[in-house]
Amino acid sequence: MMAEVSKIKDYAVIGNGRSVLLVSKRGSIDWLCWPRFDSASIFAAIADPQIGGRWSIRPTQASQISRRYIDRTNVLETTFTGETGKIVLTDFMPVTSEQEKRRLLWPEHELVRQIKCDEGKVEVMIEFNPRLDYGRLAPKIKNAGKLGWRIDIGTGVFTLRSDVKLDTSSLRNRDEEALAGTFVLRTGESIAFSFSFCAEAPAVVPPLGEIIAKKLNLTVDWWRDWTAQSNYRGPYERSVIRSALVLKLLSYAPSGAIIAAPTTSLPERIGGDLNWDYRFAWLRDASFTVHALFGLGYKDDAEAFVDWLLHATRLTRPRLRVVYDVFGESPPTERVLFYLQGNANSRPVRVGNAASEQFQLDLYGEVVEAVSHFMGERETLDRDVQKMLRQCAEYVCAHWREPDNGIWEERDTLRHYTHSLLMCWVALDRVLKMQARGQLHGIAVEKCQEERNRIREEIETRAWNSRLGYVQAVGSEVMDATALLLAYHGFEQASSRRMQQNVCLHPRSPRPAAWTRLSLRSK
Repeated sequence: MMAEVSKIKDYAVIGNGRSVLLVSKRGSIDWLCWPRFDSASIFAAIADPQIGGRWSIRPTQASQISRRYIDRTNVLETTFTGETGKIVLTDFMPVTSEQEKRRLLWPEHELVRQIKCDEGKVEVMIEFNPRLDYGRLAPKIKNAGKLGWRIDIGTGVFTLRSDVKLDTSSLRNRDEEALAGTFVLRTGESIAFSFSFCAEAPAVVPPLGEIIAKKLNLTVDWWRDWTAQSNYRGPYERSVIRSALVLKLLSYAPSGAIIAAPTTSLPERIGGDLNWDYRFAWLRDASFTVHALFGLGYKDDAEAFVDWLLHATRLTRPRLRVVYDVFGESPPTERVLFYLQGNANSRPVRVGNAASEQFQLDLYGEVVEAVSHFMGERETLDRDVQKMLRQCAEYVCAHWREPDNGIWEERDTLRHYTHSLLMCWVALDRVLKMQARGQLHGIAVEKCQEERNRIREEIETRAWNSRLGYVQAVGSEVMDATALLLAYHGFEQASSRRMQQNVCLHPRSPRPAAWTRLSLRSK
């Protein structure tokens, strides 16, 4: 079993609205968690190439490699071209309508890998080495005959089915078992694999053969139907749609939650320790994401997020948590997996996130701004949405003077961050505008106006440095990019003297954690 691992930039991502996987350009699946984004991993070679586990499909000969997503989909094709021939590896998580799923007895969770020889003759090597619970458990792989290979874990079962025979083999220098096989494919020949998981219900053992092509077609159609909802027509349209497809992969379809990223502990800097678990829903990040999707015309995604937001915050309002899991609960306590070496030896590897206990005032403005944007100027707000917005306004009026952890998620000292003050101003400003339009009733208008004015005065006097411009925090001499959001959110005119002074930012400005979570990009 090869122990090398690809660079982060060399991974592609596929998913189905429940989870995602990362596949390297060499055809190795090095990250997969089932049944949810934040479940324990099945393959985690990206976090430890020795014990994390992976599923590799690749030619035995040296090859030129190219990759693409099938147009307007999250179906990945990897092409290997060598001296003797060319093969195409297609990876996808099947997705279709709920009606089709019931008709076809769709497995709860499934990954399909298909290899087809387009030219010549190519020898292909398959190595299947799952390691459960973040590499802790090397499971027993049972031969179930015509039903494939099984891994039983508690009440759940993993099933691997294939067109070809695989053999159980011991990994070099270790006792754990894996499945392996080497096959020769000639022009027009193909091999398919289906790997599925069932948590509790009776397992659906997915058939192979013609159903693979049908699932591929249904999946392509589903993604294209979704992208067709975009109303964007303009420069770089192809890239914009590709970015939207990546953002869509971060949504958890059963609840409407949008996670910050599908991985844990990918390092901000190789060898550094800023390695965090981002497989949860930050209200700020989710608001950014759904704001972008709604702007492209994906109204259903925006409505699903608002429904999730109302559900997730119902027990904590008026105070909002920074982070929620996909069902609106608190994420697990942050802990370190000391036995994993980390991506490119970047330790520690963490699961869970302590940011869930932080105090971040800016998220109130992000949430109110997002809801205001979704609803527009004419939309009627229902009772629950109005109640949430009133509670946000009341909380901001009472707490905006308090220091917080801010968008930077600093873990040591609380500060009066300029960005947090700005977003408190945004929360009150947008609430007042919705009230003036007749969309929102029952707010304390005079109180909100008074506190909005006081926040403006605080920013303009105490967060302003005549030599530097707007600074990171009250009394600070550090500049950062969040100052530019003063113009974006309408606090300042972009052409104003003060904003012009902020255009040239300090070259060592840190980047907000919320802006760096998507550490992988579509290829």
